Amino acid sequence: MRKFWIVFLHTYLSRVKTKGYIISSAIFLLIICGIFYVPDIIERFSGDSEDPVVAVIDETENQQLYEALSTSADGYQPMLFDGNEEEAKQAVENEEYEGLLVLSQSEQNLPQAVFYGMQLMNSTSDDIEAQLQQIKVAQAATQAGVDEATIQEIYTPVSFEREALDKEAKTEEELAGSYGLVYILVFALYMSVIVYGMMIATDITNEKSSRVMEILISSSSPVGQMFAKILAIGMMGLTQVALITVAVYTMIQIRGEELGGGFIDFIGIANASPVTLTFALIFFILGYFLYATICAGLGSVVSRMEDVQQLVSPVIFLVMGAFFLSIYGLSSPDSPIIVVASYIPFFTPMIMFLRIGMLGVPAWEIALSIAILVAAILLIAWVAAKVYRGGVLMYGKGGSFKQLKEALKLSGNIKK
Repeated sequence: MRKFWIVFLHTYLSRVKTKGYIISSAIFLLIICGIFYVPDIIERFSGDSEDPVVAVIDETENQQLYEALSTSADGYQPMLFDGNEEEAKQAVENEEYEGLLVLSQSEQNLPQAVFYGMQLMNSTSDDIEAQLQQIKVAQAATQAGVDEATIQEIYTPVSFEREALDKEAKTEEELAGSYGLVYILVFALYMSVIVYGMMIATDITNEKSSRVMEILISSSSPVGQMFAKILAIGMMGLTQVALITVAVYTMIQIRGEELGGGFIDFIGIANASPVTLTFALIFFILGYFLYATICAGLGSVVSRMEDVQQLVSPVIFLVMGAFFLSIYGLSSPDSPIIVVASYIPFFTPMIMFLRIGMLGVPAWEIALSIAILVAAILLIAWVAAKVYRGGVLMYGKGGSFKQLKEALKLSGNIKK
């Protein structure tokens, strides 16, 4: 056991002290602080900006469309242009105006317009189109003899309320708070598995290529080394997560009142229950151990750094599949494919946590998924230990899954 902790502390301390780890942690902390100051930055750059001016040529009688637009203009300033279209277009090219709006009436005496801008994609033209649509509806209703009160009644949203019969179902407030939290934690798990899983595989391969592995296996058991490395790099990741958590908590204390509830509610911290956060930690740890064990086994059968990516890439694609399935599940958490995927060990850490965060999942379903996941981890760990035991002694060109069979065969010939 003493040798296990020696390998654990060596791996953990050597990784934590690296410049890459310190710099990446510092960048994460700066990003966290920057996120909480984004509203101030946006306000500083856009708070004092004036609405763009749009030149208007109104060909309707008494310039009635221009008058209607002027009273409802929002996000831009319409201004009558004293000249012809060519002069107005030239003024737009000279950046004197945001664009040129030519107003006219159709044969049915309804509004129509042409907007000339430097680019087709223009948010101002979208605002004008929406306001002209409202004017058109009002004029068409007037011509049809429909009064304004009837129009407002037609466009009034239908009264529609949702009531959950399941006592475990989440309220609208809980869902609003959980959405951002679930997305952030699913993304964090996705990145952690890829980064730290690849780190384990490359660390083992690097020791083999530098012949350090030959010294290590003579002083401690290969299986002990594997689990020591997995635990050490996992602890390194949790250290980084703890730093980020402290930074987020600190920024909430400093900036929480100034930002109001909108941003805090979106990321789900304000309404996050201890139970949800506990499951987040549980699935984060289990998901890490699942994929880290696979990566450790795969990394042990190659001895060149260029072969690591080729062998580990299927695992990365598997994690990506789980992540993209989770993104789909955010909008349809009760979909049959999401429910089924939540019991598949490779998808459980992300998908089941998503269901817990977005739905009221019965306790027996959660317990069953965790039991299946733990059983899968133990099985994979048993196989990976055998692969690792033989793989660390294999040198030469690798990168194919044939090496796994050879590693298992070699492991069976090694005397315990």
